[in-house]
Amino acid sequence: MLKDIYDGKKVFLTGHTGFKGSWLALWLSKFGAEVCGYSLEPNTNPSMFNELNIKYKITKSVIGDILDEKFLNRTMQDFAPDIVFHLAAQPLVRLSYSEPVLTYKTNVIGTLNVLEAAKKCSSVKAFVNVTTDKCYENKEVNRGYKEDEPMGGYDMYSSSKGCVEIMSSSYRRSFLQDENTMAMATARAGNVIGGGDWALDRLIPDCIRGINAGQDIKIRNPIAVRPWQHVLEPLSGYLLLGQKLVEQDKKYADGFNFGPNEDSVLTVAEVANMVCEYYQKGNVIVGEKSLLHEAGLLMLNIEKAKNILGWTPTLTVKEAIKNTVDWYKHFYAKDCDMFEFTLNQIRKYEENIEWNKNSAEK
Repeated sequence: MLKDIYDGKKVFLTGHTGFKGSWLALWLSKFGAEVCGYSLEPNTNPSMFNELNIKYKITKSVIGDILDEKFLNRTMQDFAPDIVFHLAAQPLVRLSYSEPVLTYKTNVIGTLNVLEAAKKCSSVKAFVNVTTDKCYENKEVNRGYKEDEPMGGYDMYSSSKGCVEIMSSSYRRSFLQDENTMAMATARAGNVIGGGDWALDRLIPDCIRGINAGQDIKIRNPIAVRPWQHVLEPLSGYLLLGQKLVEQDKKYADGFNFGPNEDSVLTVAEVANMVCEYYQKGNVIVGEKSLLHEAGLLMLNIEKAKNILGWTPTLTVKEAIKNTVDWYKHFYAKDCDMFEFTLNQIRKYEENIEWNKNSAEK
């Protein structure tokens, strides 16, 4: 069903050189979409973007900064997309402590620049604005946050994303009420895992680095609770949301949570030990606790996405972690074509999707 929507569509994707952006670029290309990626150079080495030669798998790859308004506007106008997926961001909590100005410029002003460019581009019918579960004012309550709860954030990254949500809501009410304007929604996901992520200060990439270096895996906050989900889970939600929006139905122009089921909410220690179990090597120890604030509990309520979009998680947390570990094991073993391996993981995921049936009936 998603292929029918995206086949032949022109998609402008910011952040295509990043972890989630690389996966989404491949998935859209698999559907037959014409994809124009717009992003800075990959900020890790290795990177999924380079290792899988994604530059050559999509229609157009542009290295550009979302803070460069003129270049951004010209690039979007020249491509004339039907839909925009905005993933470009400064995505790291710990980096936001050392780079607060960069974090706010990129996440808030950069997002406003992309919205303005899309509003000026008459071809754009839909805009999926990706934020994070950390946009909520987290009181560390033992339940999932709903979409209508207050935005906030203790650290600069989280608060910048809370600002993006507030700004997006204001932008929608100020400029996107006319039936001829694009439909714009925000999408909030939890801790996303999957092959191809080498970012610093993320649990599974840190585990993989430790295992392959023969070093102990040091975890800072073993009892912290997070909603863990494979990267294909929120991306499938973004794609489904994009489908609804591209049909010009403004009732879907709102905020949506795309998180895992409650049984996929695990502690950091549980996840790290499961990585070692599936990798069949590695040793987890508790390192020195960070002096920087890190939330001890954060969960999402996903009933709105289930009820309105017909979306529901497909993978269990064990399947998500195993798929992630399998990707890295093959990458470091150099025993297969990782581009084909990644496409096969997407195909298998598609085969197991159950929400397609529910969504098709809505």
